[in-house]
Amino acid sequence: MKLQSRSYLRYAVIPLLLVMVLFALPDGVGAKEPVKIGVMTPLSPPGATLLGKFILQGARMGAEYVNSTGGVLGGRNIELVIEDDSGTPEKGIAGYRRLVTQKGVSVIIGQVHSSVMIAVGDLAERLGVPIFSTQASSKTITEKHLMTTFRTHAIDPDRARMWLRFIKEIGFKRIAILAENTDYGLGLVDETKAGMAKMGLKLELKSLIFDKKVVDLTPQLLELRGWKPDLLIDIHSVPTTAYLMVKQAFDIRLFPSTPILASFDWPGRSEFWKNLGDKGNYILFISYYHPKMKLTERGEWFKKEYLGKYGEFPIYPAFNGFGQIMILADALNLAQSDKPAELITALEKGRFTSWNGLVTFERGEGPYWHQWSPPLMVLQYTRVNQSPKDAPILYPPDMKTSDYTKP
Repeated sequence: MKLQSRSYLRYAVIPLLLVMVLFALPDGVGAKEPVKIGVMTPLSPPGATLLGKFILQGARMGAEYVNSTGGVLGGRNIELVIEDDSGTPEKGIAGYRRLVTQKGVSVIIGQVHSSVMIAVGDLAERLGVPIFSTQASSKTITEKHLMTTFRTHAIDPDRARMWLRFIKEIGFKRIAILAENTDYGLGLVDETKAGMAKMGLKLELKSLIFDKKVVDLTPQLLELRGWKPDLLIDIHSVPTTAYLMVKQAFDIRLFPSTPILASFDWPGRSEFWKNLGDKGNYILFISYYHPKMKLTERGEWFKKEYLGKYGEFPIYPAFNGFGQIMILADALNLAQSDKPAELITALEKGRFTSWNGLVTFERGEGPYWHQWSPPLMVLQYTRVNQSPKDAPILYPPDMKTSDYTKP
């Protein structure tokens, strides 16, 4: 009877010891706790909800890719923690604090609105958890040289410089700007004026500022029609308002006789022709991606899987959300840690493979601090229901596929 008792105790103690060892291991070992990445982006009005939606879709597929290929830090999955900032600084600050202090994220991506990113930047610097701009473009974001601020998106000085070079090449002389009263809109007006001075361009410039929540732009458009510009640059952050502007410009016969240049790639979305029909033809727009661009192996995987999942090719915000997860997965492995301070060090030291090439985050001068920029192009639709992959590239010269088509 005593032998049986000793044998029973021996076999009972072994599992208990294993449990004790597992609990004694450092965090993330044995239990394989996930690495938490916050995605804070506008998912409700008044923010640019479509941008937020695409960024989130891309980030989710990024996590899927990483988790299906072994995870990070020796087999830990990435877990996304979602926060809606509604495109407002107040919700952005509250959301960042919640993600960091309550949810325990190591890093946050997904920022769209410059006003939100700027407001959150100072809080991020105090709390020490890095935050990525995914679509916010104000130069102020990276110009402050904050250790916790990173960006993989075009900055306003580069965008303004690019369209001024395009304007010079085409020969436009009278330029109108219709801009929303946000950091994005006002910043681009200022950058355009500064760029004209630096480049010595003798252009006539007329800028009109409107409230972001406006529902009728007819008065401003009528004023611009009377001024007779060669080109109208439209600076909206919310595509629904931009669709309204194009319709109203068409209805008063300002567009397409006066070409409109959209300040970012919202015309590249599948709903563009559904919303505008033949009223949208001949629009010019800035783009950071063209379907004929060469992608990395990761980018090709994403394009194929996204098409299979959503029935349409991804556009730039989705690519960028996906790419930021790729960058962070590589940085986590380089750091061998999910601690924010060590992740920041790895981000500064490493070279990371994103969707279309290598990305680095150097301590550059001015707004080029922790900054990586995608290509910038001017595209034009030349027929109704044209696909972005068939849209001619007008600029820059080394990517050009066609000349500007005058309506």
